[in-house]
Amino acid sequence: MQIYDDPVRVLFQKMIPELVSNPSKQFSKSNAIQWFKNNYPRIKEGTIIAHLMRFSTNAPSRLHYSPKPEEDCLFQIDGSMYRLYDRNLDPHPIHSVEDIAVSRDTIQKPEPLENSSAFSYEKDLQNYLSKNIGMLGKGLKLYQDEGITGIEFPVGGKFVDILAQDADDNLVVIELKVARGYDKVVGQLLRYMAWIRIHQADSGQGVRGIIVGREITDDLKLACSGLSNIELFEYDLSVKLRKIEPVS
Repeated sequence: MQIYDDPVRVLFQKMIPELVSNPSKQFSKSNAIQWFKNNYPRIKEGTIIAHLMRFSTNAPSRLHYSPKPEEDCLFQIDGSMYRLYDRNLDPHPIHSVEDIAVSRDTIQKPEPLENSSAFSYEKDLQNYLSKNIGMLGKGLKLYQDEGITGIEFPVGGKFVDILAQDADDNLVVIELKVARGYDKVVGQLLRYMAWIRIHQADSGQGVRGIIVGREITDDLKLACSGLSNIELFEYDLSVKLRKIEPVS
């Protein structure tokens, strides 16, 4: 929901010239957060960081926010530093999955998985659940704020697979595990939930978590046995085949 007269994407167009007065200058994620704290303090930190992704031409996560050509303004140098985008020197801005493959300098890489197939499966699962989020609970919907969606929502240098909102207005942090769900994922999820509670949730707004895995291990069940704010789900894969006749 829009808080100020101008949406955050317009406020970013005001912020960038102030932080980067010439092409050689750089600014940090902390500089952007502080600028909003000084000028528009009601904008949440997660929303600011997500907009940094949206405006960064080499950030793959910007695809989740449907960036417009006029938002091709920044180049992400590393996990926390930014500069102006240079059309003559930098790769073509990412506006599609194909652009990611040909980009020379994408700095935002996914956390390591067991293999490339696992990464593909996780992205497929993420895509499916984000479009069918109600399968995880009645009234559940994908989180949205000022044009930012809950897919790969930024949390302190990491990314939540899916951030959702339930019928009671609680924020729901959803972690996906295409392989076995081990107990160590609980610590990761609790860390993400704490970040959301501190930096993104409104005062009094609850935060809970969901782990979705191909197999939920006994260790994971045990680790969550005393946590009333975490739910566990297992998923099954289903494949349907239909015969296609060759051209006669």
